[in-house]
Order: sequence, then C-alpha cells, then structure tokens
Amino acid sequence: MKILLIGRGKMGRLIQETAAAAGDEVVAALGRNGLDSLGRMGRTADVVMDFSRPEALPEICAYVRRTGTPLLSGTTGFTPADRERLEALGEAAPVLWAANFSLGMAVFVRALREVCGVLKPDFDIEITETHHNQKEDAPSGSAKLLLEAIDPAGAMEAVCSRGGTTGKRGKGEIGIHSLRGGTVAGTHTVHFLGPDEELEITHRAASRQIFVNGALHMARLLPGRPNGIYDLQKILFGESA
Repeated sequence: MKILLIGRGKMGRLIQETAAAAGDEVVAALGRNGLDSLGRMGRTADVVMDFSRPEALPEICAYVRRTGTPLLSGTTGFTPADRERLEALGEAAPVLWAANFSLGMAVFVRALREVCGVLKPDFDIEITETHHNQKEDAPSGSAKLLLEAIDPAGAMEAVCSRGGTTGKRGKGEIGIHSLRGGTVAGTHTVHFLGPDEELEITHRAASRQIFVNGALHMARLLPGRPNGIYDLQKILFGESA
C-alpha cells in the first residue's frame, strides 16, 4: 500500500515506522509547513492518511476532490462545519473518519449502544477521559464518540465539567470530564450511577500503537470501494456502509 501521510507528530511518526515494517510505502509525509505542496501533487498514493490538525482540512479536501484518492482521517477537534465538509467529500472519494481506531474502543461503542436503552431511564451517566499533557482539544474525540453512542438523538444535555453552585444534577444531563497529564495515551470511562448500584466500563490504551495498527488496517480496506462516507463500526461488524 502506498500512503500519503498528513501529520508529522507522534502519531504520524509511528504510522511511518509501522507502515515501513509491514512493507507499505509512505510516499510523502507532510507537516503543517508542507501542506501547500498538495496543490502541486497528483495522485501518488493508494490512500491519504490524515492525523494532523483541523486547520489542514481545506487543503486535504481540495487534494482529495482533485485526485479522487481515498481518505482516512483520525484528526480530532473538528467543528460541525468541518464534519459536514468531510461528509460532502464522500462525493469525490471513499472517506472514513473516526476519533479512535482501536478495536477495543469499537467494541466499547457497540456495547454502549446495546445497554444504554436499559440503563438510561434509572441511571445517571457520566463520562471521564484522561490524556497526556500535550493534547490540545477537550473533550477528546473518543469521549464525543461515546456520548454519541449513549445519546444518538442528542436529547440529553452534555455538561463539560462542573463548577460553582450548580444545583442538583439535572435528570437529562450527561457530564463529561477531561483530565490532562503525564504521558497517558488515552483512558475513557463511562459511569452508570443508579439507585444503590454502579456500573463502569473503561477502555485504557497502553500506547498509540493500537490506534496506528487499527488505522493501517482500515486504510487497506478503502481503496477500490465506491465513493462515499464509511462507518468504522459498520465495516468492523459486517454491516453495509
């Protein structure tokens, strides 16, 4: 597989190392200062892998629209307008965006979709997420993914942390709390707090390697697919995209 990599941070460097070890070729790795070169590049790779920043999206979209190269993106911090732009890009190429490419997190999301209908009527729900001290966005993209699995219709009120005199906890609230420190690759817990019982589901990432392995696996599945927006959950669990 030939990869055009956008992003030269820790994830980008690990993708390069892992891809090389697997016999894949990174034809170019572009950081923020090299994005202008996309406008001069033709289709040189089987897939574009984006693990950069939201600011890079306009240049990436322009390149994908021009060349039709499939896009896999793991960039987080996108605004609703950015997400709409990604979805529209499915007209020009196969596109897959996910906040988290680990297999364990995919199962976590699936489990939440199954159990929340039973627990939501009687349990309060809170999400906590912990990441390293270099992460710039909060809540994490994975925390938002968990929120969407719990409340797909957006009927609950998401409260990011609490402070001051907040009054009693609202029945329709779901709290999201972000911790930042050290070198934590990512820990996410959903707390179900009910009358006289509690249930917690936690996913811990020991390193970024799990995200890299999952992203490379999914990137190999994109070339050759029809244009459109693809869903990680549906692909993993054998549902139509």
